[in-house]
Amino acid sequence: MQISLPFQYDFDRAMERLAADPVHAVDLQKREVRIPMEEGNIVTLRGVGSTEVPLFELEHVRDDVQVEKVKSIFHFNRRLDTIARHFLNTDLEPLFVDHAGTPLIKSFSLYGTLMKNIIHQQLNLAFSHVLTMRFVENYGENEDGVWRYPSPETIAALDVEDLRKLQFSGRKAEYVIGLSRAIVEGKLDLNKFEQMEDEEVMRDLVAHRGIGPWTAQNFLMFGLGRSNLFPLADIGLQNALKKLWGLDRKPTKEEMVERFPEWTPYLSYAALYLWRSIE
Repeated sequence: MQISLPFQYDFDRAMERLAADPVHAVDLQKREVRIPMEEGNIVTLRGVGSTEVPLFELEHVRDDVQVEKVKSIFHFNRRLDTIARHFLNTDLEPLFVDHAGTPLIKSFSLYGTLMKNIIHQQLNLAFSHVLTMRFVENYGENEDGVWRYPSPETIAALDVEDLRKLQFSGRKAEYVIGLSRAIVEGKLDLNKFEQMEDEEVMRDLVAHRGIGPWTAQNFLMFGLGRSNLFPLADIGLQNALKKLWGLDRKPTKEEMVERFPEWTPYLSYAALYLWRSIE
């Protein structure tokens, strides 16, 4: 089937960002992404249009539910031009011009999102990708070149030393295994968060060992696709604003929060375009 969009959408830039994560099956030349679905099949999304006239081919979907899920993941169901107009006459307007049509793409797996966020805590980006791939390659599944994150049941059955062999720190291994066990035991239900407000999700997540505000906010943004999150403690965002505002130091929390009224209700997009500005 084909999907067309009535607004500008830069699929090539979106694919470049996805391709930076080695877990994803992205072919930049073919302009396609293969997506492992929870139901077991692999869906292929291929760009056949342009940024100005976005057109996509979607293959191997089982039903309309999967079609809508792909649309939600790739931001086909929310107009990017409406969001860009919100930032006209703000200090972020140049970013929304330079990176016009850049979508906020959701992760393919809520559990995978949480595990990735835990693994990436306090690591440089290069090694965090290495560690994530070790985790997936050792305990996940590969079908025709497409990786799936392991199941919570698989990780819940591990001992800390199993992950230590992959160069996990002891504490990070405890977090990953402990959260997986909480999911298996029903103490942490990721799927219920779809129906909850941001504040409720934050409260539930940070109650679990290993999840702080940064991890919870990233889960909300990239797991659930929430539109109004801005991780103040993120060093990348601080560096992007330092560059944009021409400061000789990183901005303070108060200086960043002062801009929130102008950027709301699209703080997540402010964060995304700031990240893009320094990538």
